[in-house]
Amino acid sequence: MKKITNRLLSWASILEDSTEAQARTTSTMPFIFPHLALMPDAHLGLGATVGSVIPTLGAVMPAAVGVDIGCGMIAVKTQFTAADLPTDRKPVREAIERAVPTSAGSYNRKVVATAAPRIDELTAMAVEAGFDPASYAKSWELQLGTLGSGNHFIEISLDENDDVWLFLHSGSRGVGNKIAQKHIQVAKALMKKWWIALPDDDLAYLIEGTSEFDRYIAELRWAQHFALLNREEMMDRVVRQFADWIGSPVTELERINTHHNFTQKETHFGKSVWLSRKGAISARAGEAGLIPGSMGTASYVVEGLGNKLALDSSPHGAGRQFSRSKARKTFTHDQLREAMVGIEYRDTDAFLDEIPQAYKPIDQVMDDASDLVSIRHTLRQIVNVKGD
Repeated sequence: MKKITNRLLSWASILEDSTEAQARTTSTMPFIFPHLALMPDAHLGLGATVGSVIPTLGAVMPAAVGVDIGCGMIAVKTQFTAADLPTDRKPVREAIERAVPTSAGSYNRKVVATAAPRIDELTAMAVEAGFDPASYAKSWELQLGTLGSGNHFIEISLDENDDVWLFLHSGSRGVGNKIAQKHIQVAKALMKKWWIALPDDDLAYLIEGTSEFDRYIAELRWAQHFALLNREEMMDRVVRQFADWIGSPVTELERINTHHNFTQKETHFGKSVWLSRKGAISARAGEAGLIPGSMGTASYVVEGLGNKLALDSSPHGAGRQFSRSKARKTFTHDQLREAMVGIEYRDTDAFLDEIPQAYKPIDQVMDDASDLVSIRHTLRQIVNVKGD
């Protein structure tokens, strides 16, 4: 841990000057208490740095929660080992790609029967919260059970004992993004109305006790729950496709589902704060967590160590070193193929911006996080599914 200022602590050994400057700026907001904790995977984000843990008193900055509200990971440990798997892995990749739409929700042509109870749960939750998700996305029901693109993925992986894990990364899809964008704009409009000058317009905030704050928190909680159920729905589909491929039912030995873009009330250093984790996971002592690498590197099942200075948090992944556009200009399709040797994936240059070299070395990130989490399992993927 490095103390950058009294209100900014960093666990990142790899940190661009621009990223540090952005985090410094966020840490100067008057309602930060006691300090902003910068995770090892920190990189530039909208307003606030991705990979930051931001405790606030009486206010929340919507952009500091993230535009993919509730984005996170889910993993299932199966009873199978590598020796149980068929040699040809292409059929299971293609089966998963058929079962889980990997782009916009409109490609999910109908609500799968198993998803209906989750849709009903979310509908009831929205009614209780007093809003209509269709005002943000008419087809929000069809977005449940869709992966998206970018760094979202589904993987079949093996741990250090060759036990088989199913691993998935996604969030609240288009409906969650629109909820976030709407409230970012509401916060910006309030700053202008109240003549509040900000060091960055994307640090606009909502004040606890106002109707705007209450509306944001209600809709944010819905989006966070949508993201959690979206992962559950997709994982259920992945489990079914995997079982069909291997020819035997899956026994789930463990299922872990964690957010890494969210806010919630927590107590830190004697005060009740809104703790926004933007690209960070909760890592209370003994709490299970998931930290993915890139599409060609290791991922980790971890256990929180409850580091108080880090506000009971840890990194959420490797963190980008190259922007998507820069990665496309820097790396080649042949380099992507080399990085993916031994992994069944859809071979296309559409994934060039997701090449492992575009990310920080995950082993360095985990070394930086050694006082935040302990490693329970190290996973290496053998099948990768992504959306372009």
